[in-house]
Amino acid sequence: MAEDSQAPPPRPAAELAHGSIGFVDALVIGLNATSPAYSLAAVIGPIVALVGVAAPGVLLASFVPMLLIASAFYYLNKVDQDCGTTFSWVTRAMGPWWGWQGGWAITMTGVLVIGALADVAVRFGLLMVGLDGLADNKAVVMIGAVVLIVVMTAVCVIGIEVSSRVQNVLIIAQVLALLVFAVAALVRVYTDDASPDAVDPSLSWLNPFSAGGAALTGGLLLGVFAYWGWESAVNLTEETEDPASAPGKAAVLSTVLLLGTYLAVGYAIVAFSGVGFLAENAEEEEFIFGLLATDVMGGWDWVVLFAVTTSAIASTQTTIIPASRTAFSMARRYALPRTFGRIHPRFRTPDVSTWWVAVVASIWYVVVNLISENALFDSLTALSLLIAFYYALTGIACAVFHRRHLTESLRNLLLIGVGPVVGALLLLWLLVESIIDMSDPANSYSGQAWFGLGPPLVIGIVIFVAGLVLMFVWRGVNARFWAEKASVVAPELVGTSGKEGE
Repeated sequence: MAEDSQAPPPRPAAELAHGSIGFVDALVIGLNATSPAYSLAAVIGPIVALVGVAAPGVLLASFVPMLLIASAFYYLNKVDQDCGTTFSWVTRAMGPWWGWQGGWAITMTGVLVIGALADVAVRFGLLMVGLDGLADNKAVVMIGAVVLIVVMTAVCVIGIEVSSRVQNVLIIAQVLALLVFAVAALVRVYTDDASPDAVDPSLSWLNPFSAGGAALTGGLLLGVFAYWGWESAVNLTEETEDPASAPGKAAVLSTVLLLGTYLAVGYAIVAFSGVGFLAENAEEEEFIFGLLATDVMGGWDWVVLFAVTTSAIASTQTTIIPASRTAFSMARRYALPRTFGRIHPRFRTPDVSTWWVAVVASIWYVVVNLISENALFDSLTALSLLIAFYYALTGIACAVFHRRHLTESLRNLLLIGVGPVVGALLLLWLLVESIIDMSDPANSYSGQAWFGLGPPLVIGIVIFVAGLVLMFVWRGVNARFWAEKASVVAPELVGTSGKEGE
């Protein structure tokens, strides 16, 4: 492994639209990429089924590795403002082989989840306007989901300024709706107007260890999924004002804001409905808000449906960003065919990679959904493997890339070294636990066995193997990327906000 600092690879003359968005825009995109209303609705029932009233505590515990990895994103972005994020950083710290796999994992997370997000947006949108019959029509929902993907992709291509304006509106609507729901639920609890199973909130709910064992592990896995997506702000680093600092700060702050939102709404849901109701309806996943909307809001139940709809619409768009920017960055470094590195001459966005992500995601969604809805849910479960993998890689890469500077100060040691590594180890532990859990077919949505294993694990294995095959094939076609050497951060960049190589 080379020990010399390495300058960023040369970039083509055509570049992304620098300075198109500000810190607030990046923060909003990071928040929307997690799809707070959808994510919370999807995990709160299953978490309660596992740990009971300790659900808020599990959401708090799941926040810890996310914050530690967000620190890694912050410090890595300070020295390398590349929209490929994990792909670029891991390549520079650990070499092209690991970097390619990290980039592949990010791209495939988008492929797996974009269609499902669009599906939820269409279903809840139809429920919100009273078209329950159409919401149950599989063909209508599938067509609507594909149309929504096309529309959101077009918004991404037209320009990040337009994207950020759309996101600003959606996040305000979503957060306000969630807060209205939380306040209404808690008011009814304290006025004894909630369900018969309602429970008075308690600070003891913040203790995740009251569950312990396999229940705690399973809850943490779900919690990590709920926070996933905040790093989309950093994927826009080349298009953000103050690129060395603002995207990283937006990523860190977004995780903190998500924690506050999740705890508030999590407390409200558990207190209002009680553990029994949530556990009994855990399999309903994102429809838990639909079940509670009328009970909590009465005639204003559309507010809750609106929150989930806007959440899924926003995340459909923002999830395209990291996948497309990563593919663009990989092509720019010759890790993928150069056509994926094309920049639209007018909009200055990576149009080819963006449309490719949308097309592949749409095909995946349609094919898997036609197999069965359970198969679609199983493919989403496989996401946890990819998420834990590339987050952990990023945490390790941060310490490796800065290894010469970790003992220069206590801050460097804790925030750049120990913290990211601890976050990575926690995620690797969860990755192993996920693999063990997914190996049992009984733990999948379908309950079926594929090659003796659970479908989510098979899907995850296929994705990793496909990545390895494509990597070796492309290396045989063009080995230029694999000539890059691992490096360390230049001393003058540590503790600064300067761009590496300047």
